[in-house]
Amino acid sequence: MDFDVIIIGGSYAGLSAALALGRARRNVLVIDAGKPCNRQTPHAHNFLTHDGESPANISAKAKADVLKYPTIRFLEGMVSSTKKEQNHFSVQLESGRSFQARKLLIATGLKDVLSDIEGFADCWAISVIHCPYCHGYEFKDEKIGLFMNGDHAFEMARTLWNWNKDLTLLTNGISKLTVEQTERLKSRSIPIIEDEIVAFEHENGMLKSIVFRGNKRLPLKAVYARGEIMQHLNFETQLGLSITNLNTIKVDEQQRTNVDGIYAAGDCTTLMRTLSAAAASGTLAGVMINKELTGEDF
Repeated sequence: MDFDVIIIGGSYAGLSAALALGRARRNVLVIDAGKPCNRQTPHAHNFLTHDGESPANISAKAKADVLKYPTIRFLEGMVSSTKKEQNHFSVQLESGRSFQARKLLIATGLKDVLSDIEGFADCWAISVIHCPYCHGYEFKDEKIGLFMNGDHAFEMARTLWNWNKDLTLLTNGISKLTVEQTERLKSRSIPIIEDEIVAFEHENGMLKSIVFRGNKRLPLKAVYARGEIMQHLNFETQLGLSITNLNTIKVDEQQRTNVDGIYAAGDCTTLMRTLSAAAASGTLAGVMINKELTGEDF
C-alpha cells in the first residue's frame, strides 16, 4: 500500500486534515490541482488571525506548516479517476500516475458555473460577489446590485438591507417575485429592473456599471450573484457517493460519506463556504480517519 490516506484537494480542508494526520504520524499524500475557487479573491475574511489577508498567502503558510511533518507528501496534479478496490482505494492522475491508499478524503471544493455575460467572470470574487459575510463589510453603504430572481432574490435582499440601503434588484428578465414580495421590496425603496443585462463594465475586475440591452447603464460598486455549483469530479458515478439536492457530497457529523473508508470535508460538502468552516471540517475528518485506522490496526 502506498499511503494510509490520500487527500484529493490541498486547500484549507485538505491541509487541515493533513496536519491532523501528519501529527498522528500517518503516511499521507495530498493531491492538489492548484486552482482554488477563491483564486481571484483579493482578501479573505471571517477567519481569526487572518482577516483581510489574501487566500493565497494563507494557503501558502498552511502548506508550509503541513510539510514540516515528514510523513506528508504534497503532489500537484489533476485527478482523472478514483476507484474503490476490495480493501483500498486507487487514484489515477491525468499524468498517468496512480496511487493507492487505505482511506480516501475528498476535499476538492466546488466549481462555480459562472454566467457567460461579458465581464461577469472577470469581476467574479472581486466586485461580483456571492456572500455578504465574506465581502459585505467592504462594500457597506455603497450603491450595489443583486443579480438574482424569485425567492432567492427576496431573501438575499432582506439579508443585504443591514449592509446596503441603496440596493437595486436585477432580474435579467421577467421578475419571478410574488406580488407580496414585490410590494415589500418597494416599501424599502428597492427598485426592480427586468431589462436584459449584456455586460458588466469593469476595470481590472472592479465593477463600474451594468450595461443593459439598448446601451442603458446603471453605475454600481458591486453586484451580488449566485450561480450554479458542481463537483469537480463525478464521485457519484466513480465511487457511489451520495450527493444532496444542493449538489454537495452527503456526509454525517464525523465527515463520513455513505461509502466505507471515504470521508469528505470543506466546500464540497456544504454551501457554508468559508475558510474557517472548511478548516474545521478538515481537522475533524483527519481525526476521524486516524481513529478508524487505529481501530483497524490495534
